[in-house]
Amino acid sequence: MESTDSSTCSQYPNLPPGFRFHPTDEELVVYYLKKKASSIPLPVAIIAEIDLYKFDPWELPSKATFGDQEWYFFSPRDRKYPNGTRPNRAATSGYWKATGTDKPILSSRGDQKVGVKKALVFYGGKPPKGIKTNWIMHEYRLVDNASFKSPIVNLANRKGSLRLYQEQEYDWFILDEWVLCRIYKKNNGSRPTERDIQIIITIIT
Repeated sequence: MESTDSSTCSQYPNLPPGFRFHPTDEELVVYYLKKKASSIPLPVAIIAEIDLYKFDPWELPSKATFGDQEWYFFSPRDRKYPNGTRPNRAATSGYWKATGTDKPILSSRGDQKVGVKKALVFYGGKPPKGIKTNWIMHEYRLVDNASFKSPIVNLANRKGSLRLYQEQEYDWFILDEWVLCRIYKKNNGSRPTERDIQIIITIIT
């Protein structure tokens, strides 16, 4: 199991001492996710870009660019079926399960819907007999992001990006969805630990 310690401000000399990253839902969508989807530079390169579902949640803190008690990631929105819209949320030794209904994210004036937030809980094992854990995810996505278009970009400069490109016309690309995910762990000693989950999965399989 990976340690939950992550990087600190020392890796970012331009950040002031005592810096804390605690953005509101609106700020995450407007200043980070929307800019990421539009290939616009972010206010600060503080959110890591990974394929989140290739990892178990306790592996994620070490993959984060910044964070202590909560960690932020940009991730491609994987599809369960190639031609469908249903997301695939299976991880290495479990899966993320949505809880409750999607929450609309409104502008500070309250007159515009800028995004949607979905809450998910990580379960170890396979459905429907998964083991509920303390790991929580808030997944942020843009409104109507699936139909978002952007002018052609220099793919050579995006070689390291996880974003998928598909040519649609001579000078346009349709961009696969990005989501922004906030990961944290609730403090609840009654829930099974990551080690407990691994042992149980080993016994079942």
